[in-house]
Amino acid sequence: MTTVRQHQVTRLHYSRSKRRLEIAFADEAEYQLTAEFLRVFSPSAEVRGHGPGQETLQTGKSSVGIAGIEPVGHYAVQISFDDGHDSGLYSWQYLRDLAEQQDRYWQSYLQQLAATGKSRDPEVQVLHFDP
Repeated sequence: MTTVRQHQVTRLHYSRSKRRLEIAFADEAEYQLTAEFLRVFSPSAEVRGHGPGQETLQTGKSSVGIAGIEPVGHYAVQISFDDGHDSGLYSWQYLRDLAEQQDRYWQSYLQQLAATGKSRDPEVQVLHFDP
């Protein structure tokens, strides 16, 4: 199967109650990505910056949901989140990468949060006290 065909999305289903996007690809691979994960790893310049080292760590997104999903041609979707973010175009190839590397990306994200004293929870402020 060609790479282009492998990356072709055949089904997207968003569960509002679970805040989880189910994705099926042409090669029959199926994945689930949370709205929080998709928001944190948005391909937008607002999140990724315009080059290496310009990324903005996303915090307080644990309760974010998806407000809408719009197709962009035959190669991507634009996801709108209920926190107002809607500028990322998720290509099929990018969604496949996120799905396949989900565990690695998530662990790295959690390590970045811990290293900066930030939280996934929008209501939590992490304080460190050294007496």
